Amino acid sequence: MSTRHPLLGAPPTGPGANTAPQLSFDELGTPLREVTFVVLDFETTGGNAEADHVTEIGAVKVRGGEVLGEFGTLVDPGHPIPPAITVLTGITQAMVTGAPSLGTVLPAFLEFASGAVLVAHNASFDVGFLRAACRRQGYDWPRPTVVCTLRLARRVLTRGETRDHKLGTLAAHFHAATTPTHRALDDARATVDVLHGLLERVGGLGVRSLEELLDYTPEVSPARRRNRELAAHLPHAPGVYLFRGPRDEVLYVGTASDLRRRVRQYFTASETRTPIREMAALATRVDHVECSHPLEARVRELRLLAAHRPRYNRRSTRPDSTWWLALTDEAYPRLSVVRQPRPLAFGPFPSRRAAVTAVETLWRVSPVRQCTRRIPAGGQPGGQACPLLDLGRCAAPCVGRQDVDAYRPAVDELRELFAGRDRRLLDTLSERIDHLAGERRFEDAARARDLTARLAESLDRGQRFAALAEVEELVAAAPDGAGGWHFAVVRHGRLTSAGSAPRGVPPMPVVDLLVRSAETVIPEDGPLRGAPAEEVAALWRWLSTPGTRMVRCSRPWTEPAWSAGAWREWVGRAAAGRAAQAQPD
Repeated sequence: MSTRHPLLGAPPTGPGANTAPQLSFDELGTPLREVTFVVLDFETTGGNAEADHVTEIGAVKVRGGEVLGEFGTLVDPGHPIPPAITVLTGITQAMVTGAPSLGTVLPAFLEFASGAVLVAHNASFDVGFLRAACRRQGYDWPRPTVVCTLRLARRVLTRGETRDHKLGTLAAHFHAATTPTHRALDDARATVDVLHGLLERVGGLGVRSLEELLDYTPEVSPARRRNRELAAHLPHAPGVYLFRGPRDEVLYVGTASDLRRRVRQYFTASETRTPIREMAALATRVDHVECSHPLEARVRELRLLAAHRPRYNRRSTRPDSTWWLALTDEAYPRLSVVRQPRPLAFGPFPSRRAAVTAVETLWRVSPVRQCTRRIPAGGQPGGQACPLLDLGRCAAPCVGRQDVDAYRPAVDELRELFAGRDRRLLDTLSERIDHLAGERRFEDAARARDLTARLAESLDRGQRFAALAEVEELVAAAPDGAGGWHFAVVRHGRLTSAGSAPRGVPPMPVVDLLVRSAETVIPEDGPLRGAPAEEVAALWRWLSTPGTRMVRCSRPWTEPAWSAGAWREWVGRAAAGRAAQAQPD
């Protein structure tokens, strides 16, 4: 039977019951009665989120005082459960044997909790394990808003009202229907009643919105709380926001699907990052650029990061810090790692280390020279060759043992690999893996597999991005989720115009207007025709999202499928093998 808490969901009665009440500024944001809470509890093998493992997950979803659903499951931790934990929780090794693994359970839980405010008693413990689980399983951390009933109780309850703030004590104090038992679902149910009891208390103090609830905790400094009014002028629309400091400098740039709601979160306790708290206290105003849809906001964010390099953005120091592989322009070209893409360069790589690793992987199968000296066309007969000659890894053009014509096929093979027209070097790397495995050198084979997979993945990504950057003009549409369309005009890997056609608006006139107003792009030399790598990546991801449709294209947009593209399934199997090896025994 569902129940409703009077503060959150009591139905109006009496005269004027159907009259909408006057809402405060905060209630215009997120009234508590409209907030979906997911109250969770994790049982684990210990208290260290990095070293210990989850044995049970319990969660209850509530809104307006009504229970919407429950989630509960045992989890096989993959490790023995310490006897002390079994005594505490009653969860034995036999109980979790045959239970689903965390990797199986986590996607279902993330879907259950999607979009909700997370609540837990001592939330840093449970949310810490959830964050660690997302990282281990390869999921992006969704950065949910979090409410901790322990901290809220310490703030709300007066001294002497309870002997302590343990969950069992608070459950008894608020007459919870469920007694905590150190089992996940029971504890989550008890925490729901504690949450409602605490909300009733703060409701008497005028707390009616999620923002006010988060502000009520002592973690919010007075300076940050005062600055919350900086969001008052922002629209409930997607876009980019810029925090500016006392000298009008840009402190931070971000994107949001709802500008006002997102910016207000920086001034509440849900923001836990110390540098960002500092930034929010320093800010004197917040500028914004309203955008048609999230893709436009993402691209504008990248461009503003590159233009302002705000100090509080982690990636703002060098937002364009990509690296490339290039063949040097000399008689005997060699592979070089460079910052600026050249006409025949290959990339992009996210770091110099990644680019160097790709070079070292190619050296294992390509006879292109590894030395950095500049060799004249005729070589330097009589010199001393390096040990690579004896290892069969180089034909020693440096001492005149190989002429330019004999050296050229190795260079051409690399150029064809980069262009997506040849995969023989990848095939050779695969054969090397099989050879190592055949000799039972399994650790060496696994390392070779991982290096080959990274190279093939980098080649595939670079070839896809280069193919997009070659297209003179491309117009695409993605559904907006409400019966309308989001449009993007892309020219040589750059977003040049963006707009939307809501449901009921004829789309093609909007497309024609966007094309006529799009920026002119003059392509440059290089694999991405001068477009920033991160912008091309953002556009490629959007264009590749299921549901996105091609409206028109100046030339066929094709991607190489025979070279690195043919290795996508193999790369997927390699990633699965790597994940399996990373799992604890």
